[in-house]
Amino acid sequence: MATLTETDVDLDTTRGPMRVHVFAPAGSGPFPAVIFFSEIFQVTGPIRRMAAALAGEGYLVAVPEVYHEFEAPGTVLAYDPAGSDRGNTLKFTKELASYDEDVDVLVTWLRGHECCGGRIASYGVCLGGHLALRAGFHEGVSAAACYYPTDVHSATLGAGKSDDTLRRLGGIEAKMLLVWGRQDPHVPREGRELIHRTLEESGRDFEWHEFNAAHAFLRDEGPRYNPALARVCTALLLRFLAELP
Repeated sequence: MATLTETDVDLDTTRGPMRVHVFAPAGSGPFPAVIFFSEIFQVTGPIRRMAAALAGEGYLVAVPEVYHEFEAPGTVLAYDPAGSDRGNTLKFTKELASYDEDVDVLVTWLRGHECCGGRIASYGVCLGGHLALRAGFHEGVSAAACYYPTDVHSATLGAGKSDDTLRRLGGIEAKMLLVWGRQDPHVPREGRELIHRTLEESGRDFEWHEFNAAHAFLRDEGPRYNPALARVCTALLLRFLAELP
């Protein structure tokens, strides 16, 4: 385990600055990098703790504020009905092209970071799981770890609720890890089966795990948190990232 540094940086996008929270092991590196996409509430306490824990394992972790063109830098939405409503509204307001531009901006910045060793993976939960999967389309991302990604099976991410992630899965070159909760109402069994079948038919290599758990079972706040499964999933993630090409 390593001691950490934590900094913020504002990166330019065509839709304004994007605040990125950077967690890094102390020292000069180089370290493999991980773009960690949050759930709809942005960079909350649980997300910060997950990012710090990953950085402590020797990774340069960049956590973008996904709604940067709508909210002031540093905005965190509460885990309550108002926060959920705001997060879900913005999820379907932000343009798909903006989500994808954010990935390109982050990859470009990480490639130039003095502590980045060149290998870049994506990782995400909930909305962030979908964004981590889409990041796998970028040639600079070599692995995508996606935990209970929403809106993939329904193809409803972004403005207009019409994304192409499912349709393009066969074109992902990145290694894929997908983890699900069987009791997750946001991704029912039929949705998981559709995604799994699409991946199988594409011929792509991927890793798939399902657990008896609700949505957001990694979040260490609230009644759905499952500490035992969170430990298992952390071990899965670290083993997966250790195999980065």
